[in-house]
Amino acid sequence: MLYQYTIIPSSANLPYDSVTPSPTQADPDINTVLRTFRGLDGTKTSPELLDIGGETIRKYTAEFWTPRQRQASSIHEISYRACFKPQLPRFFIDSLTKAGDLVYDPFSGRGTTVLEAGLCGRNVVANDANPLSRIMTEPRFFSPDPDVVGKRLKAIPRSAGSADIDLSMFFHPDTEKEIVSLKNYLIDRNDHARMDQIDRWIAMVATNRLTGHSKGFFSVYTLPPNQAVSPQSQQRINKKREQVPEYRDTYQIILKKTRSLLRSLSAAEKSNLVRAGKSALFLNGDARTTPQIPDNTVQLTVTSPPFLDIVQYREDNWLRCWFNNLDRDTVGKGITMARTVDEWCAVMGRVFVELCRITRPGGYVAFEVGEVRKRTIRLEEQVIPLGKAAGFTCKGVLINQQSFTKTSNIWGVDNNACGTNTNRIVVFRKHDPDQDSDPNTSQS
Repeated sequence: MLYQYTIIPSSANLPYDSVTPSPTQADPDINTVLRTFRGLDGTKTSPELLDIGGETIRKYTAEFWTPRQRQASSIHEISYRACFKPQLPRFFIDSLTKAGDLVYDPFSGRGTTVLEAGLCGRNVVANDANPLSRIMTEPRFFSPDPDVVGKRLKAIPRSAGSADIDLSMFFHPDTEKEIVSLKNYLIDRNDHARMDQIDRWIAMVATNRLTGHSKGFFSVYTLPPNQAVSPQSQQRINKKREQVPEYRDTYQIILKKTRSLLRSLSAAEKSNLVRAGKSALFLNGDARTTPQIPDNTVQLTVTSPPFLDIVQYREDNWLRCWFNNLDRDTVGKGITMARTVDEWCAVMGRVFVELCRITRPGGYVAFEVGEVRKRTIRLEEQVIPLGKAAGFTCKGVLINQQSFTKTSNIWGVDNNACGTNTNRIVVFRKHDPDQDSDPNTSQS
């Protein structure tokens, strides 16, 4: 089951004409932004020249964004596997777009890019092969009144039986009954076309609160909330910690999380999100084929694609799929999990071709990559030729270098030997014949 959202049927209804720049406004230039950037200590960035495939590429290294510079909105505080911080897309949104421009993420995940763009008054398109992405993203464009959420929760029965699978290692029996009741309620509302934005908000929050490592989740202590371990692994955790699932009031947890998500939103930000959400496209498909997006309309793409086979989305999301009545095997088959660099490049090459089609002349793509498999693979060296072959110009590699924090996926420090150790962003620009004198130069 995928909750029935209202789909805007025609691109004619979308404000794509707003991406056309004003004749008096010069197009942004990322190299100008990077050359003039100064860190918190006043240090100016100096590019290092890299030789990639016989071409000279500028690499900029600095602390371009950090929580010290700009606190992220509370609306982002939804856990999802392999997501980046809101400060990353915000840097590019501020630097390379203006109000009303169209911002896109073809691998949207929890929706960080499009939500940040919506907060900033931009129009958005989100795509992800995983249907959970839309369930986790779209409701946050429409901030509900917590009192209305509380009233709706009180009207939902709590008297269902146990789940159709063994979840006793995660939940107290009474907690499990509440979860099943909520699941059944949402399925019924969806099947009878009665699901509204309040129901979708509740589904989003409940999906996020299923398992975690504090009393703010429905489950007993388990691994961090961006994934669900197997029942067998949870049994081992329970034995090791000598823990038994205790009762958790699911409705109070949902209400508390609702207030937390909304706590920092200003009236202007709420208005921006609603406006962006009403005109947005939320796609659930292959990033290589997005016919719903017209040619030459996207000003900025900020994205982080699946990195080879590092993240196991099917295994991590099995419980979230169960709650939302989704078949995890079907979901897993739709997510690209290339095991070799050649396979990954074959997929991403076609993604770049599609991105070049939809990007407006002078528009940008910020493509986050990383050193994977214990720093033996630097994906930027693979990505740059793919982008150029599709028709983009590489404007440089940007490395955001931050001090290590325990909860951050830090930049340039080996904090995860089995995953992505260093995150980098390769920046591409689509040639604009009205602005560029030489389409073949990589550093214009």
